Parts: sequence; structure tokens; C-alpha cells
Amino acid sequence: MGVPGPLRPKFYARDTVSVARDLLGCVLETKTRGVLTSGRIVEVEAYLGPDDPAAHSFGHRHTERTAPMYGPPGTSYVYFIYGAHWCFNVVTEQQGYPAAVLVRALEPLEGLSAMRRRRRTKDDRLLCSGPGRLCAALGITGSLNRRCLDEERLRITGRNESAPRDIGAGPRIGVSRAASWPLRFYQMGSPWLSRRR
Repeated sequence: MGVPGPLRPKFYARDTVSVARDLLGCVLETKTRGVLTSGRIVEVEAYLGPDDPAAHSFGHRHTERTAPMYGPPGTSYVYFIYGAHWCFNVVTEQQGYPAAVLVRALEPLEGLSAMRRRRRTKDDRLLCSGPGRLCAALGITGSLNRRCLDEERLRITGRNESAPRDIGAGPRIGVSRAASWPLRFYQMGSPWLSRRR
């Protein structure tokens, strides 16, 4: 069996919950200044668009910040929060319908020395266990906003069939509205999650 290739736009052009669940076990890769870093996706959150009170696009809000959510499926939506952290999302559904999946945690795979340097930690558990942490570790910034996710610089490859598929679901983290909606999906038993029971 060969190495899984990058996911194509049709993978993302589906309902957001299905995309979120199917992203678990896939691999997020970046290549910055010739340095490859990657991690297996172990935790995500779905944001369902105009009818989701926790989504940036709730009520069809269309601003310069949310504009990427209205773009084609399979592109990146990268935004800055709390004046400190970047967050990486993938755009889903059909172009013009603003829904996305936030990638919350990764199992680090490649480029660990670069990740440790960027994150200024030797504790590998802290490299990618949270949306801000994984962006720092993989060098994801606003320069990677609105990118097609099958490029060499930023891409998501398909899951290996041997990757675990025990999926848990629960409330999203860090939102005040629709907080109880069970739209956070994660690989059960993973030590790399942003929050563990």
C-alpha cells in the first residue's frame, strides 16, 4: 500500500459533521523554509454555519475575517484570537455556505525538533495539544489563510487504514453559545488531546 495522498476538495464538500469525523486519523502537514512538520489529527470541532450560534458566520455574518469561510471547500481558514494565537480550520460544504472544522489537536509525527524549538518546550505532550499550540508547532500563521489544502506548503493527507477509529463526541470547548452541542470529535484514549477526562 502506498502513502495516502492529499485529500481533494470533494472530501470537504460534504456536511460538516461527516468531514469532522472523517478528518480524525488524517495527517496535517506543513513545509516552511524546507522544514517538514506533521501530525495526525486526533481532535476537531465542527462549526455548522449560519444557524450555529458559535460559528463566526452565525446569521450569515460576512466580514473580512470570515470571508474565507464562504470560499471553496478544502481551503484553509486561519484566524488570530486573544491577540496571541492562530487557529487553523478547514472550509467545508459548498462554496458560499460558511461552515468549517477547527483542528484542535494533533499527534506529532515529523519535524519534532522544529516543533520543540517553535513551541519552546521539550514536553512533546504540549507540542500540539490545542489549536494555538499546533499552529505554533507547525508554523501556521495568517500567511496560510485561504490556501488550498493539497499544496506542498500546507496539506492534509488521507488517513492510514491502521490509524485508530474509536471516536468520541462531546461539547465544544471555549465557546459560550451552543456550548452543549456535541460537535467536538476526538480519538478516544489518545494522549495528545487538548483536554482529557
